[in-house]
Amino acid sequence: MALLTQSEEKYTEAYGPRLSYTPVGGWDTREPDKLVKTHCCFCGVQCGIQLKVKDNKVIGFEPREDFPVNRGKLCPKGVKRYMQNEHPDRLLNPLVRLESGGFREANWEEAFDKTTKEIQRIQNSFGKDSFAFLGGASMTNEKAYLNGKFARVALETANIDYNGRLCMVSAGAANKIAFGLDRAANPWSDIPKAKCIILSGTNLAECFPVLTQAIWEARDNGAKIIVIDPRITPIARTADLFLPVKPGRDSALANGILHLMIKNGWMDDAFVSEHTSGFGEASKVVEKFTPEYTEKITGVPRESIIQASEIWGTAETSMLLHARGIEHHTKGVENVLSYINLVLASGRIGKEGSGYGTITGQGNGQGGREHGQRCNQLPGGRDINNPQHRKDIADFWNVPEDAIPQEGLTACELIDAIEEGKIKGLLSISFNPLVSIPDSARVRKALEKLEYFGVIDFFLSETARHADVVFAGSLQEEDEGTVTTGEGRCVKLNRSITPPGNAMEDWRIICEIAKRLGKEELFSYEGTEQIFTEYTSASKGGPIDYSGMTWDRIEEEQGIFWPCPEPEHPGTPRLFEGGKFFHPDGRATFNAFDYRPPAEDVDPEYPIIFTTGRVVSQYLSGTQTRRIGSLVDQYPEPLCEIHPKLARKLGIEDKDLVKVASRRGEIVLPAQVTPTIRPDTVFIPYHWAGKKAANQLTNRALDPTSKIPEYKVCACKVEKVCGESDRYMKVEDAKPKWIFDRR
Repeated sequence: MALLTQSEEKYTEAYGPRLSYTPVGGWDTREPDKLVKTHCCFCGVQCGIQLKVKDNKVIGFEPREDFPVNRGKLCPKGVKRYMQNEHPDRLLNPLVRLESGGFREANWEEAFDKTTKEIQRIQNSFGKDSFAFLGGASMTNEKAYLNGKFARVALETANIDYNGRLCMVSAGAANKIAFGLDRAANPWSDIPKAKCIILSGTNLAECFPVLTQAIWEARDNGAKIIVIDPRITPIARTADLFLPVKPGRDSALANGILHLMIKNGWMDDAFVSEHTSGFGEASKVVEKFTPEYTEKITGVPRESIIQASEIWGTAETSMLLHARGIEHHTKGVENVLSYINLVLASGRIGKEGSGYGTITGQGNGQGGREHGQRCNQLPGGRDINNPQHRKDIADFWNVPEDAIPQEGLTACELIDAIEEGKIKGLLSISFNPLVSIPDSARVRKALEKLEYFGVIDFFLSETARHADVVFAGSLQEEDEGTVTTGEGRCVKLNRSITPPGNAMEDWRIICEIAKRLGKEELFSYEGTEQIFTEYTSASKGGPIDYSGMTWDRIEEEQGIFWPCPEPEHPGTPRLFEGGKFFHPDGRATFNAFDYRPPAEDVDPEYPIIFTTGRVVSQYLSGTQTRRIGSLVDQYPEPLCEIHPKLARKLGIEDKDLVKVASRRGEIVLPAQVTPTIRPDTVFIPYHWAGKKAANQLTNRALDPTSKIPEYKVCACKVEKVCGESDRYMKVEDAKPKWIFDRR
């Protein structure tokens, strides 16, 4: 491996890694040694796939038609997902930072020894909570469980959280408030049976492409599709009704729809009376949300609000699906609860073809938030602040209850605590906060303040470039375990190959550090099936119960839906049947909120709304997908989507370079003039790093309940830098943006 020099490190810090095609190239026509049935490493659909293996290398794939969700289909990322395996950037040995800058290869003994000594030094000097841990939601359930146990028992720190804090926590918190449990109410197989589908804040065709088939099947069966988004996304182009909501106004729109449902009698009064609480208060809150009042706030025409209410309110069956578009706000929990009100008012939940679900962006976005790696959570979805829950897990781990730390800081709060000097050391796995956390300039300064920073990853991410030790970890196909899909189905990942070079499985790295911290008796696992057995046993009796599952059952049954509390239990594909919810009184709750504006709204200095999101060919912070050449070609750099009206006003034409600035930073990139976005809004995808990072602009303001940042709305200004014909003449500014080394 070519190690980074100081100059190369500065380049990648500013612009991201020099992009190259993987040596695997196109199709490998050799006959494989074996086909391994497993799942895609990307989004929460977790499509079934068969990996072709030759000489301990993944050389391609075959469709896996037996998995009932995707039935052999894959999206552009899934088709190319294997091509990262042989990339020259793959870490094959641990790296240790040089005093002069850059890294050198090290052996495992040195990496472990340095890390252990630094953990002990920092905690002895500043206390246990001065060392923190950040996990990820694209890892297996086994690793999510292990991360939580490692932090609480080996590090003995309260400060553990994960990158799902940036994705799903608003939905998770709202689900627990409304239903008493955090999971999609229905299997995806219920979608084609719905006669009305609301898709709110979900760019389904680009973020969950394979699931669009279920939407189209519903449409073919006569369903009406309503899409709510500031942009006419690909799925919106096929919708029956599109509501172009102004970013940050989602709860007002939901309130307006509920107002009309009540006014016109489009409610299931018996269901509301027998199976819910809180409706009276909710009805009072939405009294003023007439179509005219709602239009003024949301920018959605009153006629469209009326039409949406009637389609939804009078449907025979219905599904409501949402994603980060309504969750990435300082009122993300309020937004989600406002939309859940529409489901409860209809009474269409817990029934075939009727219900609710959240689109999970990360590969294990559901399971990653269930098994104890969140700051407020213990295994089995238990509450770390609940004395009985703490006792249950303390007894299971055979440790004193008071030895388990209390609730710690969330992911963004951890970065703030580093900035303030309260946290001195950090260990991170599968998390790239320098790209994914808002106000990236502040994140960079915080990372530079750490006295020790260790990273476990398979590529040298932008964040890892600030580490003192980088542990060469494992790709998904180099280990085995389970993940839980967005519909609540626990599926099995099978090992295809072993880690290359001297790379090591992630779980072995974590266990080795724990052993060196004196906790060998609690981390002496022989394999991941042993961890699986432990976490499913730990979940028994908890809110999220996997205890009836086995690896063999999961494989034989193409996954099992939790809760599954006994070996003979069939699993639970559809929750809330018969109107039975998980609050002590068995009822779901209405929760109504008056509209409040975003944390940062437009003003004369910053008059344009900025929002961000995904594109089909890239995934999260791009650590994997920006190393797959064909995906890079599909969308090689971020673009600024801008409406023709706004572009004309600012003198901008398609492909001109524009500068987008917020109160936190600025970014220069090409304009994409398109009529598919609101005229008061610009959009930039967030998968790139350095000077291409959209999160240079975004606002760190947090939801008070979920502590999720407000990615989806802040104020910005836009100006033309130069025309398309001048772009390549400005060498200093432009060269790093369009020249790629195609090794």
